[in-house]
Amino acid sequence: MHFTSEQRLDDGVLEREFTLGDIPGILWTPPSAPASAPASAPVPLILLGHPGGLDRMRPRLAARARHSAAEGFASATVELPGSGARPRLPAVEQARADLRRAVEAGEPVSDDIVDRLVLPLVDKAVPEWRAALDALLALPGIDGPVGYSGGVISVGVRLAVVEPRISAAALFAGSYVPRVMFEEARRVTVPLHVLLQWDDEGNDRQAALDLFDAFGSEEKALNANMGGHTGVPQHAGEAADRFFTRHLKS
Repeated sequence: MHFTSEQRLDDGVLEREFTLGDIPGILWTPPSAPASAPASAPVPLILLGHPGGLDRMRPRLAARARHSAAEGFASATVELPGSGARPRLPAVEQARADLRRAVEAGEPVSDDIVDRLVLPLVDKAVPEWRAALDALLALPGIDGPVGYSGGVISVGVRLAVVEPRISAAALFAGSYVPRVMFEEARRVTVPLHVLLQWDDEGNDRQAALDLFDAFGSEEKALNANMGGHTGVPQHAGEAADRFFTRHLKS
């Protein structure tokens, strides 16, 4: 991991850009966890998932990270494969074009399109997230337990299954889900907090409900709110903060 820039935000949060090989990312740490020689105990870490395009998503990710920092968490994110300045994934680009054509024509989105769009991203992103987690937990001032927050929801599902350092996950419904992920969801056992925007124009609501039903976790909660994809109410984010405080600071 190589840090390329840093700045102290007005609330004292330290924001640092980094690269992990050719993968760009951002780390936010609260004032209680300085860059080196921390004076206080290490803080837990939340991995911030997103649908790709780190520059475009940065304001929303930074807002989430600053809220988490106020609760005593470090937060980090990495760019999704094929997004931002990373090399394109031609097969995924073709699947995205096929999806747009189906939606514009008012046709159902086939399982084949969803598989070609999402599964390659999951297969590439999850090992990258695990490598980032190795590097992040080696830094001074950061320690487990670790949470995952956000989307792409299929990435969060796979991480919750294969990564034993993930202790809790707050997943954002709002992306297409391949059928095979429902089988993986049954193997998820960590506590879950699932956020669903009821009128999300890009989300299959019934599929999101079916996925929630499939999760194998003994503790799982569904926070459903009226509104579209970007209309998440403030209290829903605060509920996710309380969820992580309960499970990562116990």
